[in-house]
Amino acid sequence: MSDPFADALAALTNATEAASPTELSEEFIEEHIEIYKHLHSHPELSSCEHETASFIRTRLAELGVESFVSGGTGVVAVVENGDGPVIAFRADTDGLPILEQTGLDYASEATGTLPNGDTAPVMHGCGHDTHVTAALGAVQLLLERRSAWAGTVVFVFQPAEETAAGAKAMIDDGLWQQAPKPSVVLAQHVGPLPEHVVFISEGSMAMLADSWRVTVHGRQAHGSSPEMSIDPIVQAASTVLRLQTIVSRELSPRTPAVVTVGTFHAGLKENIIPETAEFTVNVRTPDESTREQVLAAIRRIVSAEAAASGAPEPTIEPINAFPRLYNDPEHTFAMKAALEAEFGVGRVVDEKMGMGSEDAGWLGDAIGVPVVFWGFGCLPLASFASGELPAANHSPFFRPDARSAVVTGTRAAMAGILHYVGR
Repeated sequence: MSDPFADALAALTNATEAASPTELSEEFIEEHIEIYKHLHSHPELSSCEHETASFIRTRLAELGVESFVSGGTGVVAVVENGDGPVIAFRADTDGLPILEQTGLDYASEATGTLPNGDTAPVMHGCGHDTHVTAALGAVQLLLERRSAWAGTVVFVFQPAEETAAGAKAMIDDGLWQQAPKPSVVLAQHVGPLPEHVVFISEGSMAMLADSWRVTVHGRQAHGSSPEMSIDPIVQAASTVLRLQTIVSRELSPRTPAVVTVGTFHAGLKENIIPETAEFTVNVRTPDESTREQVLAAIRRIVSAEAAASGAPEPTIEPINAFPRLYNDPEHTFAMKAALEAEFGVGRVVDEKMGMGSEDAGWLGDAIGVPVVFWGFGCLPLASFASGELPAANHSPFFRPDARSAVVTGTRAAMAGILHYVGR
C-alpha cells in the first residue's frame, strides 16, 4: 500500500491550479468555521447523537429545508431542483470515546455514556464534524446556485459509523422508502493530509471489519493455590499471543489483513485467580474469502487453547461488522476527472486500499447502486515543513485546521455532487 502522506506531498510539487474552483465567499467560510467549531465542541457517542441531530435539523430549517429523523439519531434532507438525476450524499455524525488533547480553545469537554454504563470523554477524533459541516455547506450552496444544477440530492446525516450500526439503522428504518432512491451514493472522509488535496481509487477503498468479544472461562481459586484453579488469565494471554500468528503464518504475505486485540480485562484482586478473562479482537480483511479464513482461525485457536487448559469452551460474541467499501471503477474514473477540475492536476492522489473500515457501502448495497468514496486533506502545507507526520484520525491530538477543513471539504462535496447534477 502506498504512503498517502508521501504521495500527497510529492503530487503537490507538480500540481497546477484548478481552472474554475468552487467560489466560497469569506462570509460563507467564516460562518461555516463557526458551525465546525460548534460541532467539534459538542461531540456525541455513536447512536447518542441527539443534540447533533437537533443542531443539523435546526440549521436545515434556517436554510428552508425540511428534514426527517431516521435510524434514531440520523437526519435526512431532500434538496430538489426540477427534473434530473437523483443522488445521495452521506455525512457521518458520531464522535469517539477519546479525551481530547489538542489544546484548541474550542476543544471538546463533553462526556458520554458507553454501552457498559461507564462515563467516557468524547471527541470528534475522526473528523466527522468536518463531514457534517461540508454537507451543510453544500446544502446552502445548492440552494443559492440553483441555476448551476438540476435534479435531487438526498443528504444523509448518518449516526453511528464508528460502531457500524448507523447505516443499517437508517436502512432498517425505511430510509429508501421515505426518501427518493438515488442512482449513486457519495461519501467523503477527512484525513491529516494537505488542504486542497483529495485521494480516491477505484476498487476497494476500505476493509471488511469484524469485532468480537471473547470470554475465557476458568475455575476461580486463591492466588496461593493455582493447582486448584483453571487460570483464565494464562489461557487468555496464550490465546492473544497465538492469534498474532494468523496473519504472519496462515496468510500469504501478499494478503493485507490485521488481527488486533484491543482490550483485555480479568480479575479484581491480585491474590485471586478469577473465574473469567475477557478480551476483544478486531479483524480487517480485504475480501470475503480472507475474512472467513481469519475468523475460522480465531475460532479454532480460541477453542484449542481452552482445550489445552482443560477449560470450558470460551464464549464468542459479535460486536459489530463493517462491509467492504467498493468504489465502482466507472464512476470513480469520472469522479477523478471532476475532482481534478475542482482542485487542479496533481492534487488528486490515487490512494489504494487502506486498512480502515466504513459502513457507507451498505447505503448503496441496500438498493443495488454504486458508491463513490473519497478523502480530503485538512491541514495547511506549512504543517508538513518539519517533516514530522501530523496526528492521525482517532488520536487525541488530531486537529484539522478549521479553515482548511471547511474549504477543502465543501469544495470536494460540491465537485462530487455537481458531477452528477450540474448543468
